[in-house]
Amino acid sequence: QVQPVESGGGLVQPGGSLRLSCVASADSVRLVTMGWYRQAPGKEREMVAILTGGGDRMDYADFVEGRFTISKDVGAATLYLQMNNLKPEDTAVYYCNTGQVSLPWGPGTQVTVSS
Repeated sequence: QVQPVESGGGLVQPGGSLRLSCVASADSVRLVTMGWYRQAPGKEREMVAILTGGGDRMDYADFVEGRFTISKDVGAATLYLQMNNLKPEDTAVYYCNTGQVSLPWGPGTQVTVSS
């Protein structure tokens, strides 16, 4: 199994935006449900957003509250997470994986929301 590679994190002020990217295997991005997950210090990893293989259905955790959008570019084998109106509580390491968490976890990308 190919390990995904996440990027795009950084330090941003509350209310700011970031766009995360995840390069995974072409078959995973094209065929299966993929998702973004996050893990904050001292907390368990949690699901943030899910996108079906067909790209026709998206599900978001309640805490997203319409601020994030998950999408993908099949040709680039890349999954994206557009995050707007970021809050300090969004601070975490963000990862991508399949909906069934069948891939090895990648290194993640750190998102820090702070003034």
